[in-house]
Amino acid sequence: MVPAQTTEGQDQGGRQSRVFMNEFWLCFVPLFVAVDAIGVLPIFIALTDGIDPARVRRIVYQSVVTAAVVALAFLAVGTAILRLLGITIADFMIAGGLLLFAFSVRDLLTSEKNRRWIDPDSLGAVPLGVPLITGPAVLATSLLLLNEHGTALVAISIAVNVLIAGVVFLGARHLDRFMGKSGARAVSKVASLLLAAIAVMIVRRGIVLLVVSMSKPVAAGL
Repeated sequence: MVPAQTTEGQDQGGRQSRVFMNEFWLCFVPLFVAVDAIGVLPIFIALTDGIDPARVRRIVYQSVVTAAVVALAFLAVGTAILRLLGITIADFMIAGGLLLFAFSVRDLLTSEKNRRWIDPDSLGAVPLGVPLITGPAVLATSLLLLNEHGTALVAISIAVNVLIAGVVFLGARHLDRFMGKSGARAVSKVASLLLAAIAVMIVRRGIVLLVVSMSKPVAAGL
């Protein structure tokens, strides 16, 4: 017969695991949408067209390292910068949500993401690592999630999403043949629509937080 204490410990461990996974998915999905690796895929293929496969792999590794370093560094110092500037979490949620909404609307209305001629030697760092993988949308989303889910969970979600982008780039030719340009464009548009919805939710939460913070001094003075 299993001791009651052991059963209670297993139940508690199971609940903690479920809570962790729920929190993880709440962090992972917005960042996955913000990275939009499938939407960036056609640009990656165009930029690496004609480059030796071994060199393409080095470019992918460089882009993954650059994107992860920039995103995690910004995650570490972003809150301190906001505090130094006197920007509250509510202010950043509203501004960041509006910015994400603008990004998503731009991607919904344009046929493809902006691109320009790039030096192959710096291709992995710029523009693939920054800003195509880790761009303003990812940086803003990470700071917005930081207040609700904590540094560790957001950092894990960033790392996983950057690795997924690297895997997508490594299999770019196969995915391109499987999905085609129309399929990749359709996935990108759906991701942009989801990002717009997430942006509206963030703005709504920011406004609620701002109203609550403004009402506290009034209530204290009564």
